[in-house]
Amino acid sequence: MVRSGIWKMSADVARRVTLGAQGFADARPAGRVDRRHLRRVMNRMKVLQLDSVPVIIRTQYLPLHSRLGPYDTTLLDRIAYADDEWFEAWAHEASLLPVEAEPWFRWAKDRARNGKTWKNLYEVAQREPAYVESVLAEVRERGAVTGGELSDPRPLARRSDGWWDRSIGVQALDFLFRVGEIGVRRTAQFEKVFSPIDDIVPADIRSQPTPSAEDAIRELTIRSVGAVGVGTAKEIADHYRLPIREVRATLVDLVADGSVVKADVQGWDVPAFADPEASIPRTITGATVLSPFDPVVWNRERLERIHGMEYRIEIYVPAPKRRWGYYVLPVMVDGRIVARVDAKTHRDEQRLEIRAAWAEPSFGPEHVRPMQEAIDDLARLVGAVEWTVSAHGDIASVIAR
Repeated sequence: MVRSGIWKMSADVARRVTLGAQGFADARPAGRVDRRHLRRVMNRMKVLQLDSVPVIIRTQYLPLHSRLGPYDTTLLDRIAYADDEWFEAWAHEASLLPVEAEPWFRWAKDRARNGKTWKNLYEVAQREPAYVESVLAEVRERGAVTGGELSDPRPLARRSDGWWDRSIGVQALDFLFRVGEIGVRRTAQFEKVFSPIDDIVPADIRSQPTPSAEDAIRELTIRSVGAVGVGTAKEIADHYRLPIREVRATLVDLVADGSVVKADVQGWDVPAFADPEASIPRTITGATVLSPFDPVVWNRERLERIHGMEYRIEIYVPAPKRRWGYYVLPVMVDGRIVARVDAKTHRDEQRLEIRAAWAEPSFGPEHVRPMQEAIDDLARLVGAVEWTVSAHGDIASVIAR
C-alpha cells in the first residue's frame, strides 16, 4: 500500500511502524544464521554503528543479534572486512554500510576535504600537506598499514592531563579516511588497518558517477525515512548525521512528489514524516536486549517519545553518581521496553554477569520468563556458559534463577 496525504496514526501504530522498519517484525531464522540473514538486517537498518567498548561484546554485533538471535559474530567480520560487502564510513559516527552506498557519501568526503571534519584532522592536513601525501603514498605502496606501522609515525605527545595524544601519523590516516582516499579494515582486536580505498570498494562502484550533494542528500534522506519508518526531521537527519537544514528542505520536496508523507502521530508534539510504503506489523513478538547504539536507542529523545524510556549511557559518569550502571542495555519484550540490565562479560570465566536489573513501568510478572530467555540468548552470543545476577536493582532477585 502506498499512502498519500497526511498519515494519521496512533502512538501504538507509530511504535509498530518504527520497529517494523527496523526489522523486528521479521521472523528469526529457524536454523543457523547465515550471511543472507545479516544482509537482510543491514538492508533494514541501512547503517551499523561501531564502538570499541567490549564490556559485553562490541556494539556492532548486538543489533544483528537483537533481530536474529545468537549467531557467529565472525560472520559479520568476514562480510565487512574479508569480503568487503560492507565498508566503513563516517555516517552515524563510525559505521558500517553496504558498499553499494559508497557513491552517496562522496559529498561528505568532499566537504571533509574542505574542513567539514574534526578540527585537529583538518589542521594536520593544512599544516603538513607533504607529510599527509607521504602517508598516503606509503599506504598505497604497502597495501595495509596500521598507525603504529608507519615508517614515520611522528611521536606522540603527552598532555598535561596525563593522557597521550594520537600521533600525527594516525591523524593523517584518519584525515585520509575521512576524505575517501583510504579505507579501513579491522583486526580481531578491532585495530584499524588502513588500505587504499580502491582495494575495498569494487571497481564497478568506484566508476559510478559522483552524485551531486543535493542528489546524495535526497537519496540518503529517502533511505533514512525508510529506516525510521516514521520520525521527525531531526531524527531522519540523525540516521546518517545529515545536515538538518538541507534535510528539512529536502523533505519538503519529497512530500511534494509523494516519496515521503507527512505524519500526524497522536501524542507527538512535533511534525513527523513517514515512509508511504511502510508496513504496520500486527504484532512484534520475542524478547531481546538492545545495544545503546542500536537505531532504536541511539536517539534518546526518540526513545523516550516512542517507548517512554528515559535513558543515558553512564560509562563516563563517576561510579558513585551512576543511577543504572556502567553499560546498560534496554530489554524489549514483544515490542515494548520493559526493563534495563547492567551487564558485563567475564570472558576468562565464560560467565555473563547481570550486575543490576531494573523494571520499566510496563514490566509485569509475565515478562520474567521472556527476559530470562533474552539473557540466555545474550549469554550464548558472548560465549558464556552461565549467567549470574548481582543483588542490585528492583527486579534483580525476580529474574535470578
